[in-house]
Order: sequence, then structure tokens, then C-alpha cells
Amino acid sequence: MKEFFTSIPAIHYEGPNSKNPLAFKFYDADKIVMGKPMKKHLPFAMAWWHNLCAAGTDMFGRDTADKSFGAEKGTMAHAKAKVDAGFEFMQKLGIRYFCFHDVDLVPEADDIKETNRRLDEISDYILEKMQGTDIKCLWGTANMFSNPRFMNGAGSTNSADVFCFAAAQVKKALDITVKLGGRGYVFWGGREGYETLLNTDVKFEQENIAKLMHLAVEYGRSIGFTGDFYIEPKPKEPMKHQYDFDAATAIGFLRQYGLDKDFKLNIEANHATLAGHTFQHDLRISAINGMLGSIDANQGDMLLGWDTDEFPFNVYDATMCMYEVLKAGGLTGGFNFDSKTRRPSYTMEDMFHAYILGMDTFALGLIKAAALIEDGRLDKFVEDRYASYRTGIGAKIRSGETTLAELAAYAEKLGAPELPGSGRQEYLESIVNQVMFN
Repeated sequence: MKEFFTSIPAIHYEGPNSKNPLAFKFYDADKIVMGKPMKKHLPFAMAWWHNLCAAGTDMFGRDTADKSFGAEKGTMAHAKAKVDAGFEFMQKLGIRYFCFHDVDLVPEADDIKETNRRLDEISDYILEKMQGTDIKCLWGTANMFSNPRFMNGAGSTNSADVFCFAAAQVKKALDITVKLGGRGYVFWGGREGYETLLNTDVKFEQENIAKLMHLAVEYGRSIGFTGDFYIEPKPKEPMKHQYDFDAATAIGFLRQYGLDKDFKLNIEANHATLAGHTFQHDLRISAINGMLGSIDANQGDMLLGWDTDEFPFNVYDATMCMYEVLKAGGLTGGFNFDSKTRRPSYTMEDMFHAYILGMDTFALGLIKAAALIEDGRLDKFVEDRYASYRTGIGAKIRSGETTLAELAAYAEKLGAPELPGSGRQEYLESIVNQVMFN
């Protein structure tokens, strides 16, 4: 079998003092953190589309990286070369999962029957490559945003024919996900939204999106898919107004249309910040609603207003992410690097540098988040801040054993309440710094 990354050895942990660019400084797969090996806390996944397909193209310029892997692009030979390269890449980094869109795996044909035949062929090949490894599929999805037919969305399209085509793609992507043992299936509504209300029936479109999702659940369960379905929130781009704006919006949609028993959320850091939230916010909102499922691990550029999908290097954000994940008891999914190297980082070696960066960032975030929890001061402060609800009138409020009239009478006797206790934000931030850098 041809080796694609001949100059890259297997990547090992060498510790924080290592100067070796092709070594982990913080990701020590077997290190025990809060009772579990790091690799169990951090089930990392390779994003097929960015790592094996994206070649540095942007709206102003063509490819800078060669992702042909020695084969002619647009052919099944190229599709198989990507499989070979991807498995070599994952094995050298110790990555145990991958994620895919249908058209990442094979070139899309003009006839969907031919595309499906290609998907059958490539999924057979992937299954062969999985044999004898511990590499698995984390989740699959269908690309229902790139092809011009989806200019008005997939579930939200105004064309019944396009809706049927979207359903066909979802069916096949589910077939392949189940075939490859995927733990989840994602709906990223890349064009499920609108540009102007002048030509849009919002209620009609949202009902149809829900219909497509219900059909997917029904079919998936019928073929033995036992994992979670996911919605991946995003506020804008490519559509100006997307229906899955943020975690709270997506949760409301799922509950409104009776999808909340089968769906959780796949939260992406860059999407949360585009919605005007922190990454931590969307994770917390998902977790407290029992819908934190999986994570797309990346970050955005705060100076740019679009989805830059950068490899994560902000350890504060990674720490706050892992704080939420640990407090929620972990994920049903994993950490997919929906991240791409920058346009000038075009070599094969850069691909490895990028994943080492991302894996080390989240490993350090895990270590520091565990230290914050074990330190206990943040939890103790939050517990004490709401102490007035543990006794007296506060306890009656929480237990539902009071009335509005009783509360009003209580307030009249008070005259005026004292100011609430200080939030001490600056003190708490100093604790975070102390733990981060101690």
C-alpha cells in the first residue's frame, strides 16, 4: 500500500518541554483525568471534507494545496486515494473517528443512482480499511447545500422535487452511516433559511424541515440506527437568516415539532460566536436541556464576520468547553475537527501540525477544566450565591408551595430588599487564571 505521508512519523506524546514539532505536548492518550483516560474524554474525529478535500480555495483564489493524493480528481481512484491517505493520517495521529458528508466520499454524478453506486463502492472500501484498526465512524451527513438545486434549501425548498431529492440523499447517507457503524447523524441546515421575507412562508418551510427530519428518524430506526440525530446550529452564512440560529433556537424547534426525543445538538465553536454567544454559552444551554450531543472543535476569527473554521488554539475557550463537558458527564458523540489549515499552510506537514495543535489545545483544556472542578471554588461560589433559596420564602418559591399574593405580602413587610450579594466576576476570573497558570 502506498504511503502518502512519507516524511511524517507516528505522532507520540513527548510532554510540554518537547521542541519536536511532530509530537504531542499535552495530549497523552492514556493519562488518567478524573478517573478516565484522556482518549475517553476526548474522542477526536477527522473531518473528511476539510482534511482530505479542502485545498485552500477561497472566493478570491484557487487551490494552494495538493489534495489529489496521486490520483486524478473527480474519479473513483481519487476517492479511494483519499480513503488510503485518511486512514494513514488517522493512524499516525492516533485519531479513532472520522466524520463525512456523502459527496466528500465520492464525486457526485449527474444521476443519483450512479452517485449511490459510487457510495456503495467507497463504503465497501472504507469497511475494508477499518478492519484491523480501532478507527470508527463518529457521524455522517448529507451535503444539501453545495449543489445549485439547494439554492433555497433542502427541507425548506419551495420545490417538491428538490425536497424528494434531499430525502433520497438523507436516506443514502443514513444507509452509509449505519453500514460504517456511525454513532450519530447530523443535519446541518446550510441553506435552511431565507434571504427576504417578501418571498418566504416561514411557517411552511419550518414545517417541511421538521417533516424531513421525522422521515429520517423513522427510516433510520427502521434500518437499525440506534444513535443520536443532531442539529448543528448556525446563525447565518450562507443564508442571511438561518432557522437553526443558535442552541436555544434549535432546541425550541425540536420541541415544537416533537423531535426532541431523537435529536441532540452538535455544537460548533465558530457558529456559537457568529451568533453573538461564547462557545461555552451554547454548550451550557444544550447541556441544561439534556441535548448536548457532539462538538465541532474549531474557532473563528473575531475580526471576521464569517465561518473561518480555524484549528483551535485558544486554551481559555477549550478549558471552558471542557468544563461544560465534564460537568455534563461527557458527550454521546465526540470532538470533530471541523477545521482547515490556513490558505498559506499548504503542505502535508501542515496538516499534521494543525491536528497536533487542536488535539493539544483540547487536552490542555481538559487538564485545566478538571483542575477548576477539583479546586472547587467556582462551584462553591455558585452554590452560595443562591443560598437564599434553600430556606424560608426562597425554599417555598423553589418547591412551588407559595402564591403570588403571599410573595407580594412578604415583599410589603420587607419594605425594600437588600442588594443581592456581589457577583465577584473579577475574583472568579482571577481563580481561573490562577488554575490555568499554576
